[in-house]
Amino acid sequence: MVKRLITPAVCLFLLTALLTVIWLPAQAQTQSQQLTVEPDRTRLYEGEVLTLTVKGSMEIDINLGNLFDFDMSNLPKPDIEKVEPDFEILAQNQQYSIRTVNNQMVGEITWTYQLAPKNTGELTIPALTFKGAVSEPVTVEVVDGSPPDQAAPGRDSFIELSADKDEVYVQEQLILTVRLFFRGNLIRGELSEPTHPHAIIESLGRQQEFSRYRDGVRYRVVERRYAIFPQRPGTLKLPPVRFEGQARDASGSLRFLRDSEELFEVPVNDVPAQFSGETWLPATGLALEESGLPPTLEVATGENITREIRLTAAGLPAEALPPLPDAVPDGLRSYPEEPERQTETTPAGLTSSLNQSVALVPVEAGQMTLPAIRIAWWDTEADRERVAVIPEQTLTVKDPNTVAAASSPQSDQGKASPEPGAATTEPPASPPSDETGPSQWLAVVLGFLWAGTLLAWWWSGKAGKATPAQTDNRDEDTAFDRLIKAARDGTAETPELVVEWANMHSPGHGFRSASDVVDHFGDETLATELRRLQARLFAPGHENDTWDGRPLARALEQIRRHRQAQTSADLPPLYPKGLS
Repeated sequence: MVKRLITPAVCLFLLTALLTVIWLPAQAQTQSQQLTVEPDRTRLYEGEVLTLTVKGSMEIDINLGNLFDFDMSNLPKPDIEKVEPDFEILAQNQQYSIRTVNNQMVGEITWTYQLAPKNTGELTIPALTFKGAVSEPVTVEVVDGSPPDQAAPGRDSFIELSADKDEVYVQEQLILTVRLFFRGNLIRGELSEPTHPHAIIESLGRQQEFSRYRDGVRYRVVERRYAIFPQRPGTLKLPPVRFEGQARDASGSLRFLRDSEELFEVPVNDVPAQFSGETWLPATGLALEESGLPPTLEVATGENITREIRLTAAGLPAEALPPLPDAVPDGLRSYPEEPERQTETTPAGLTSSLNQSVALVPVEAGQMTLPAIRIAWWDTEADRERVAVIPEQTLTVKDPNTVAAASSPQSDQGKASPEPGAATTEPPASPPSDETGPSQWLAVVLGFLWAGTLLAWWWSGKAGKATPAQTDNRDEDTAFDRLIKAARDGTAETPELVVEWANMHSPGHGFRSASDVVDHFGDETLATELRRLQARLFAPGHENDTWDGRPLARALEQIRRHRQAQTSADLPPLYPKGLS
């Protein structure tokens, strides 16, 4: 029997192999649990961007079965959101590399983050975790100001804010100008909009782009303008306007641009105690104009006059303009249309207008005085109250029938008699002639023909002309159809159409408003539905109320049927009594 001895060389080989088998998996496991965090610097100035590199590794199971389905983007990531209390993550990138350790696929992953500090002082990047590995925390110092070798005007980007006034009244227009200066080819950029919970902010047109030199450096400039209307007295403090972007310089290097700027606090004064108007209107200019009245101010009863009143203001939105007074004297019927509001943007701010069209119909003869219209407003440039006025106008209303009767010729009794003692000369009388010439016979024949033509024309007109009652009925039917459609749709012209139809349906009452119609007919449903419609159209907070016009339409139809039934009952019988 041959015995084989294990030599020391064999023992050494076996021990080395055993240690290798034990050490390699441990080394692979150790590498898969490592996580390092490295900033490109630990001291930077505010406005600069910090580059943070995070490296980690993990085992990856790749085989022929999942080779084509493997997606590197689905790999887990470290919990980088822990830095957000002190830093803002502007951009991130990741790279992967795979190597084999002891027949096991190990992925080495590198994440690169661009971080912008939110505060100054010592900021800490906390410990990050990834697949069970934990990094060490890192402290970064953020210093105020700009780097010594880079003056503020020489920065790659910066923001300038300016306002046209140091203080304003409540609801007065403040023009804010935002300018962004930057160098290089801008690839991506976001410039925030000014906001405030107690101010109305309107953009004044599109942004402007131009170039401008600062301290010998040429910048590209983006300019935006805003109209700000503070709604509460006190102090207006806007949040900072921020910019973040990326640009390539002349060498092709990618640089991160970041800056913020805050406007100075603006005092907002309350409404002056000496202001006497009903609606507070702080503006740089306000005017009242009217048109449409005849130059002579003379009209006839039944004539339709369209009066146009225009209110314009500089430095106010159209929503701030008050409604115009609509009072008219007795003897005039007023039919106002829905006012038209319009706001335009100009380099000096907002310019608004309010156009009111009113149809006036005089129903009585005499002198009708339209009252003056006065709008008090506050001149913000002169810091004093002013009043825009349309003076009162007196219309002379004449009845055309009375004028025609007065101007018609009087009878023979009204002719002037000759003065006593005045000589009168009469033409000599022609002697009667018994002879009848051809011209007289021709005149007789033409007279008969002319009389026959008149008779035929009168008969055809009598046969084809509709009676006034029929014409009035057709007009009333048309007006009622328009009224029912407007009532069902809930339009603003419904009250006007109610008045128009009621005057045709019940002539002689002279209805001038929807309330007059309601009082005359005494229908509770009509009154309730008209109140609901007016509240939906004009009362604040009811703009989104749903409208069902069927009850109003049914009430109007019932009133019309009841009136027609009464009219039919009052008519005399068609046949005499006892005759069938």
